[in-house]
Amino acid sequence: MAAMATSKKRKRELDDTQRVSFALSDQPATQLGPVLANFPSVKPIKSTSFKCYKTQTQKPTTDNEEMPFVEIPMLIAGETEAVDFYSSEETQRGSLGSRYLVGVHNKRTGVTTLRAAPLHILTHEVKALKGLQPAAVSTLQRLEARAALGETFGTKKAKLAIRAQERNKVDVSAMEGVADHLQESILKNTSTLPSKEEAKANADSTRLVPQYDIDALNPNDIYPLHNMVPKPEWKALSISTYMSAGGSAERVALLPFKRSNWINDHLTLAFASPSPNKTTIKMLIYISTMIAFHKATFKNVNKDVIQQKLPMVPIVVIDGLLSRFTETARGSVEARKTSEKGTMLLTHMFALCLHVDDFATDTSVLAADLSMEPAKVNMLFRSLGCKINKLTPSDLRRLGLPDSAGEVKRAILKTPLEFPKPRMRRRT
Repeated sequence: MAAMATSKKRKRELDDTQRVSFALSDQPATQLGPVLANFPSVKPIKSTSFKCYKTQTQKPTTDNEEMPFVEIPMLIAGETEAVDFYSSEETQRGSLGSRYLVGVHNKRTGVTTLRAAPLHILTHEVKALKGLQPAAVSTLQRLEARAALGETFGTKKAKLAIRAQERNKVDVSAMEGVADHLQESILKNTSTLPSKEEAKANADSTRLVPQYDIDALNPNDIYPLHNMVPKPEWKALSISTYMSAGGSAERVALLPFKRSNWINDHLTLAFASPSPNKTTIKMLIYISTMIAFHKATFKNVNKDVIQQKLPMVPIVVIDGLLSRFTETARGSVEARKTSEKGTMLLTHMFALCLHVDDFATDTSVLAADLSMEPAKVNMLFRSLGCKINKLTPSDLRRLGLPDSAGEVKRAILKTPLEFPKPRMRRRT
């Protein structure tokens, strides 16, 4: 019976019809072909039919007849009884830098034929709402919206000007006839003021730090690893070349950012162990990537330039850093790194450094690597809940450091987690 099973297995392995091969379509590129449609929000029922239309921007010349089908400006549209679907403005931006192929597999020949296809991102419009006009916006509403934007994104000087203007504004007409109801209104509104707990929760939700567990009992659980490094990016990192490198110099040459004394020293220390900690090595590689990304996006954010400067970094890691630490303004396709996103990048990086250092980090070395003032680096570590102190004898023994290390101030993270309290300004 075993001999028969072996012979059957060999027949299956030698059967060419079971093998899969790929081939490009031999149809002319100008021939009409398939179209890919993406419905990011509302999806139509399967029986909905769609049609392709050439856009008005296409020049009515004979040259377009020779244009490949995937490059012809077009849109697709369809409708149900209640909703219209059509290509959105995101279609062009969604196709930048990418090509999409549709494959058709022939079971008889085992060949999968690939054909280029344009991508369309569809939006929708409810038919019953087409005739409704947007509500008119008054001048007062525009001023209030402008003040809200200034409070959120404006400079310190602009915010002071907005608050001064609000203090000086007096609506005389609104005060007529309210004297009898003033006290009642004050008592009613006082009951709706947020409590101290609600105010604290609101402040915590706006902190420019990674997601944290305020009730953690161990420093390792305050900022879990995958709150700084998403799992797909973590899995994409490879340490095999570092493990097989011949020495420290060869390993440093593999790093995305090679001029960090903090990373180079920790990498050497990690490989000094008979069995190097793979998690620590991956964290050091990711921190090096974050520093290189921080340097590469200091002035402008250009994905192609970043990829050229970080050739060994997986594309999923670069895309993740761009999506989490840059912003794209509405109506634009160019990403930019705002001050808030820059701070988020640094606090995520420093939280990883704390994991590597067993939650006691020498901030002066990091400040030199990042070309930043030590006071600013210490302020960011404090925003993570750290205290900037010298290590106690028990901390030195726990970390395995010599007594001389106790003379250096470090950022120390302990439980329970306490964030710095806002400073109260004295009235002048």
